[in-house]
Amino acid sequence: MSLMISVSGIRGIFGKDLNPQNLTQFTAAFGTWAKGGTIVVGRDSRVTGELCERIVIATLQSVGCNVISLGIVPTPTVAMGVLRHKARGGIIISASHNPAEWNALKLLNEKSEFLDAIQGNKVIEIAKSEDIVYSDYRNIGGFEEDETISLHHMQRIFDLPYIDTDKIQKADYKVAIDAVNGAGSYIIPQFLKMMGVDQVETLYCEPNGIFPHNPEPLPEHLQDICKLVKDKSCDIGFVVDPDADRLAIVDENGRLWGEEYTLAAAMDFMLGKKNGPVAGNLSSSRVLDDVAGRHGVTCHRSAVGEINVVKEMQRIGAVIGGEGNGGVICPDLHYGRDALVGIVMVLQHLAEIGKKASEYRNSLPDYTITKTKMQLDGIDADSILKKIQSAYAKHNPITTDGVKIDLPEGWIHLRKSNTEPIIRIYSEAPTADEARKLAEQVMKIVES
Repeated sequence: MSLMISVSGIRGIFGKDLNPQNLTQFTAAFGTWAKGGTIVVGRDSRVTGELCERIVIATLQSVGCNVISLGIVPTPTVAMGVLRHKARGGIIISASHNPAEWNALKLLNEKSEFLDAIQGNKVIEIAKSEDIVYSDYRNIGGFEEDETISLHHMQRIFDLPYIDTDKIQKADYKVAIDAVNGAGSYIIPQFLKMMGVDQVETLYCEPNGIFPHNPEPLPEHLQDICKLVKDKSCDIGFVVDPDADRLAIVDENGRLWGEEYTLAAAMDFMLGKKNGPVAGNLSSSRVLDDVAGRHGVTCHRSAVGEINVVKEMQRIGAVIGGEGNGGVICPDLHYGRDALVGIVMVLQHLAEIGKKASEYRNSLPDYTITKTKMQLDGIDADSILKKIQSAYAKHNPITTDGVKIDLPEGWIHLRKSNTEPIIRIYSEAPTADEARKLAEQVMKIVES
């Protein structure tokens, strides 16, 4: 494994791939690209986070940027910090769902959005060049802390015209939260209390960066929260990843909804308040189309990647959007995935329709997504994608991002990896067996 460099930042195992040298290099490049001004910096709870934070802040000051430090906060809170301070950009020190030994720099522009391809490639170009100029002692950047940014973030959510926390309070929910000892450890229990949830059961809410289970919120990693919900007779459980931009949900019976259903529920809520187009990515579940259809609107699809969803949302004027990995994007707040806004939308939606979490989940169609990959072994990926496109030509494949085939019984999406010699194959159908069969059909065509 080597340092992963993309338009949205850098990522690697600290001490092996990620080190003070490349942290300095890319931070200085970002500060140079931002042309000085104010940069907001926040981090998740990883053990290496404070060390990386000191390097990042000092480097930004050394290229003339004024730094506002937020400390340990969710990724969406950093986005809110960029907007609050009208900053030139933001840096999030977080490797998201990667294990504890990883860390990363994730970069935001002045709109609080992740860098797009043009912006990100310019930062990479600067990092590889000799164009970085450090300030002399008279022009180094300033430093200050914003200790109220979490309260600001929460209050901005409560100020949204369609959020009514009185309804949540009257429902008298008992809620469990698993924050995997990450950046959501303090803010989410506080957020629940502020919206009127008096009974909160916390699990792994010490922001020490020691993740008690694999931090990606997938079913195989979340048995503890499922057990807690049942043992403590909770009405619902919420799970976030280390930087609290992804949200998974557990019903009162200890059954996981599946991350794909988080955005579906938030979308259902929003479309009942504010009708309009919605957006997801090409690999997100068909349940988004079903929910949108119930409200008489279309779910538009973008290439995979948060910034691609954001660009599509802006193009169509979407009232809500996101990704099927539990990422809810509310443009009235900011253009980024936000677990907090997802939590309040889901709770209010359940309170308004008067259904238990299990009853609401059962009201939505069942789909299962399977994920596999094809090793290329020297075979050209584009030739394989063209072969699949040709084989399914009568179904009008979508080629926005790889090849996606929509069929009556489900869909298959093939994308080549940017970091490995593989093609990723996602397929969805009402059952896992049916989804696997769709993927197998594709594999047989490739092998023929």
